[in-house]
Amino acid sequence: MALIPLATTTARGLPAGAPVRSRFCNMPKKSAGLLLYRRNAHSGIEVLLVHPGGPFWRKKDEGAWTIPKGEFDDEDPVEAAKREFNEETGAAPPDGQYIPLTPIKQKNGKIVHAWAVEGDFDPASLNSNEFETEWPPKSGRMQKFPEVDRAEWFAPEVARQKMLSGQESLLDELVRKLE
Repeated sequence: MALIPLATTTARGLPAGAPVRSRFCNMPKKSAGLLLYRRNAHSGIEVLLVHPGGPFWRKKDEGAWTIPKGEFDDEDPVEAAKREFNEETGAAPPDGQYIPLTPIKQKNGKIVHAWAVEGDFDPASLNSNEFETEWPPKSGRMQKFPEVDRAEWFAPEVARQKMLSGQESLLDELVRKLE
């Protein structure tokens, strides 16, 4: 009886048993963001949300807005949240007390770490970084789009309708902590 050698490489051509870190691994992606709030004498608190830029989000409104956030790997999560706020709004993150909020898991499996902080931001001053994607699809043409195309202040009840599903719990926790 002939012996059959054990596989020495994986289907992807890597040595068997080699650690693989890729988009196919089971580790969920992580994002960090800031839930900026301000106090309004007339309507109580308001929160700042941003609308994703690019062609996919162009005609979406309810359920499309998000806190300014972005992915991070080996960075301190609160520092990543501050960096992402700056990249997506063009403004320095506010000084103040950063209130940790309970991390959430979005439908896509991404874990979002967030901090609430009191501050102000003028949506007219929005100056987001850009990303590049093929548009229209399969056209071979690359186009640049702002990562965030709008920012707006919302009362909590309106923000709940505008936010991506799953992020409402960040807002609810902020409201509870401020009561």
